[in-house]
Amino acid sequence: MGICEGRVVIVTGAGRGLGRAYALGLAAEGARVVVNDLGVGTHGDATTERPADEVVAEIRKAGGEAVASFDDVADWDGGGRIVRTAIDAFGRLDAVVNNAGFVRDRMFVSCTPEEWDAVIRVHMRGHFCVSRHAVDHWRAEAKAGRPVDARIVNTSSGAGLQGSVGQSAYSAAKAGIAALTLVQAAELARYRISVNGLAPNARTRMTEQAFGEAMQAKQGEMDVFAPENTAPLVAWLVSERSRDVTGQIFELIGGLVRVCLGWTDGPEYDLGRRWEPAAIGDKIIELLADRPAPKKVYGTA
Repeated sequence: MGICEGRVVIVTGAGRGLGRAYALGLAAEGARVVVNDLGVGTHGDATTERPADEVVAEIRKAGGEAVASFDDVADWDGGGRIVRTAIDAFGRLDAVVNNAGFVRDRMFVSCTPEEWDAVIRVHMRGHFCVSRHAVDHWRAEAKAGRPVDARIVNTSSGAGLQGSVGQSAYSAAKAGIAALTLVQAAELARYRISVNGLAPNARTRMTEQAFGEAMQAKQGEMDVFAPENTAPLVAWLVSERSRDVTGQIFELIGGLVRVCLGWTDGPEYDLGRRWEPAAIGDKIIELLADRPAPKKVYGTA
């Protein structure tokens, strides 16, 4: 038996890349999976493709259970239908893995309002709509006296944790998702809902555009950026074994797993009275000299 035996999990954006790897990995660990994917292009443009059907067929061929969903994660009613698909198909819901998204890479001076809104919508509103409907279901279960042991797994990014040149909208959305994870974990613990986040480093349609050559597999070496590398962490976070872990962001690069610290207090000085502008500036320069060097923004020297 796998560590997710009997668990029912929604994976959004599960038709390709990381989402596909998560869906297949969860199914291999015994989960029943709702494979949600609109089948859009890397910029969110409509296509006639239905990769969710292909992933469902692959899971069933391997002896697992899965159903497809084609609803838009960022549509309020669509989010409700995704949750209802899990309950109608399998009679329950145990976890949501928020993975769906796309990019509209632009330098900040070139980013249009339409591009900004599209990226923020799919990532931030997409995380909100599906999770909010799932939480409504779990709260109702808890209030009815039925046991709840639920999970939300959110997808942030290194771009959200440290910034990425040419990805202002994407970085802002992913930073927001990291903060959302902290708030959800604090608020939802009373309902026995654990919430954690991922900052995966993987070769996908999105990352190949920006980091294509650097992410290619090297002959004779571990394929560090294979999407399948992150699937075991997702399976563990979805499983009952992760019950006591919440409010964390994990970064995974090949076989390296990292617990992210996020914002924390740094060097400080209390004058004991109101500062003068010039004096506070001098002190800030001193404090900055004492702080650990931050990680560099992706794309800077």
